[in-house]
Amino acid sequence: MAKPSDNKILMIVGDYTEDYEAMVPFQALLMLGFQVDAVCPGKRRGEMVKTAIHDFEGDQTYSEKPGHLFRINADFALVEPENYAGLYLAGGRACEYLRLDKQVLNIIRAFMTANRPVAAICHGPQLLTAADVVRGRKLTAYPAVEPEVRLAGGNFVSVAADDAVTDGNLVTAPAWPAHPKLMRGFVRLVSPNILNCPIP
Repeated sequence: MAKPSDNKILMIVGDYTEDYEAMVPFQALLMLGFQVDAVCPGKRRGEMVKTAIHDFEGDQTYSEKPGHLFRINADFALVEPENYAGLYLAGGRACEYLRLDKQVLNIIRAFMTANRPVAAICHGPQLLTAADVVRGRKLTAYPAVEPEVRLAGGNFVSVAADDAVTDGNLVTAPAWPAHPKLMRGFVRLVSPNILNCPIP
């Protein structure tokens, strides 16, 4: 098996991925010097996905508004999981249909089987449960995903919206307010020496 490139991260997104949960990690990882290949099933490099902005405005659930266009910069069909040091799964409504794609699930299984770093935020753990890789694992997600996590054999941890949970190679968070802790945990798994500041 080829050794993964230490600076290459694979990001899986789709139409109506949550805007912040794609844009912010993508740019943050680039800023740290990683190469981030953002891919979407059925789309090629240079094509776009539409994002959605989820916000909390006093309703019983989040509101959803049009976000930005997010440019895909790599071809999904050419993805070879063994070439990447880590996997980032963005949240949002895209996860509902991405979890039906067998290749998406195979990619996730490849990372989890190889014990390489995986980050999933908000509805991203829907992809983990569909791939059947959370049995006995401790993780969090957007609260509405808790039943799926439990039914898939995972140990759901309720945390504040700005908190994250790390269990071995897996880092998860409930929503975009947790980006600082989620990204710090993920980056430390991928490249332990890149961040020298203590965790607050």
